[in-house]
Amino acid sequence: MDRRDVVKGLGAGALSLTVPGGAFAQAENYPAQPMHIYIGFPAGSGADILGRYFTNKLTELTGKTIVVENRPGANSNIALGLVAKAKPDGYSILFSANSNMAGSRYMFKSLPFDTVQDFVPAGTFAQIVFVVVVAADSKLNSIADLTAFLKTTDRAKYGYTNQMGILCAELYKSTTGTKAEPVSYRTAPDALPDVVNGTLDFMVMDGTYAAAQVRSGRLKCLAVTTGQRSDSFPGVQTMQEAGLKDFDLSPWWAAYFPKGTPQPIIDKFSGWLLQIAKTPETAKFLESVGAVPHHDTAKEANARLLSDIEKWAPIVKAANIVPM
Repeated sequence: MDRRDVVKGLGAGALSLTVPGGAFAQAENYPAQPMHIYIGFPAGSGADILGRYFTNKLTELTGKTIVVENRPGANSNIALGLVAKAKPDGYSILFSANSNMAGSRYMFKSLPFDTVQDFVPAGTFAQIVFVVVVAADSKLNSIADLTAFLKTTDRAKYGYTNQMGILCAELYKSTTGTKAEPVSYRTAPDALPDVVNGTLDFMVMDGTYAAAQVRSGRLKCLAVTTGQRSDSFPGVQTMQEAGLKDFDLSPWWAAYFPKGTPQPIIDKFSGWLLQIAKTPETAKFLESVGAVPHHDTAKEANARLLSDIEKWAPIVKAANIVPM
């Protein structure tokens, strides 16, 4: 079900930026009504935990009302479609990962939007560690153990909730010559019981949600999907260290506006976002949820997205993923 939570203003006045010509008043008065931030995952998910931290900080910084719009479904494509078609007035904003913005075009046969033509990035704010997890009481203690096990059975299953999860799992399978049937879940909390009870043999899960489950002893982490080890998962090896050469996949998150949104408004929002992303408080929070700060400007985020679109094509092909 769709969920809308209103985060009410807590104080500080809105920042003002100097902008040229008639656009000055437009940016000066922004926001003059509640901003709606769309997240393509349900409340309680890792994406929601991440998004709500930043919406709360935006509220504190601007003193304005923000409505969080959780619009899960179709691997976040419902949320993307809503923002793509929204009025470009600065009040409909998408929080989304590059796995959606760069990867969806290769993983779906057709989409009702174009992530380059229909959106304008306002800046990045976090990079998420993904992790390979199994039940805490599993006999598997490493990627080598998991690979060896998968080669002994043709009935293995893994869970996924998003593009990054299925991409990482399928690339792992393709690289190691193993088999496992993918099982789709709406959210990581939905999949958790099946990982814990062994219905699923493994899962590639976003660290934002998995970190607390590992700390509480419900899950065991076998590896992180980033090229470097993560402070959020001390002592856990990378997939590269486990023998999967060049395996380095982790989504970065950014804010996007519908194409046609006035640039002064985008610039103003970008300034707020970058201010929040660069604080020690944000760095501490992100470390606690399996993430690290990321603070590209709007221009840098756009360049990064275009670069990632080029990179995703061969990765999807190597993973033998057939578009849905």
